[in-house]
Amino acid sequence: MTAGKANSRSKISVKVVVILIGVVGIASSFLWIGEGVSLDTLVQHESGLRVFQQVQPLVTYGIAFLLYVTLTGISLPGASVLTLVSGWLFGFIPGLLLVSFASTGGASLAFLLSRYVFGDVIQSRCDDRLQVFHAALERDGPFYLFTLRLMPAVPYVGVNLVMGLTPIGLGTFWWVSQLGMLPATAVYVFVGATAPDLRTVSDNGMTGIWSPELLGALALLGLLPLLVRLGFRRLRASRL
Repeated sequence: MTAGKANSRSKISVKVVVILIGVVGIASSFLWIGEGVSLDTLVQHESGLRVFQQVQPLVTYGIAFLLYVTLTGISLPGASVLTLVSGWLFGFIPGLLLVSFASTGGASLAFLLSRYVFGDVIQSRCDDRLQVFHAALERDGPFYLFTLRLMPAVPYVGVNLVMGLTPIGLGTFWWVSQLGMLPATAVYVFVGATAPDLRTVSDNGMTGIWSPELLGALALLGLLPLLVRLGFRRLRASRL
């Protein structure tokens, strides 16, 4: 068997696996969560969630992890809600670990679905944006993805899908996304972990639990992309 045929079969196998995962994820999501996750809906089951988590902590953690991966993997709304709820339900450190790895897992699934399944459709709709991504990756390499991940205002869904059509490898996409999304993830998990209950978050948002720590974290989160970019420019200039 030639190397070309082996590579072709390998690509086909990967595509089949990604399609199967995507089909299972989509079917499971519509069975479990319909079109997304609503904080108001979870508020109605707040006491039940807390009781179940206390009785079955590992099962609850596993379900939350799989739900988060599925939700983000097929780009349904509700990731920010699950981030807050994970902090409230599991505490800061366990919630941060869950959301950090689950969000990256979901982003990687969306990346693979874009690359192997929906590439033609996405490319026809994002051709101009894709050219910008290609040019930026050639100029800055993985650092470009890192700066995008540091900015919560940039839709993560769009980044996942468009990056799947660039030459960047899955491994690089995974670890850069893991690091880049961590600061914003930590802030949202902290908000959930410090909330007295979900009703407070639902009714008042972050304003219901203002604290000096939260204000400082938000200020740092806003400045972080600028500080990292300035540092990168100085590093690149020093090498010239």
